[in-house]
Amino acid sequence: MKIAIVGVCASGKTTLVAGLREAGYDAYNVAQEHSCVHNFWAKKNPDILVMIDATLPAIHKRRLVYWGEDRLVTQHKRLADAKAHADLYIQTDELDAAAVRQKVIEFVENYQQEHASCKASA
Repeated sequence: MKIAIVGVCASGKTTLVAGLREAGYDAYNVAQEHSCVHNFWAKKNPDILVMIDATLPAIHKRRLVYWGEDRLVTQHKRLADAKAHADLYIQTDELDAAAVRQKVIEFVENYQQEHASCKASA
């Protein structure tokens, strides 16, 4: 099962992908926030699309960035299609990396159970 991770810069995409891979999941980062192709996220046909997000104050706590709210607005515009199609959206401001990873793992486990039961009853 392929899990695509999208989100604004410094929202935790790289950390989340690493954590999911360590847990045995096939996760990958999509740099949708840098692409003007609205459905760039769909290129590899992910089974699950996860969008993580962060506000500028949270981003500043995580790392030094030399850009402001205007760039964040642009990134959100570029992520609009991904957000509309996301199976799971997580606002990460108040969460640490482990909590974000756990939310995704729980979602994936539930998703797999639901789809397994749908296949069994078909």
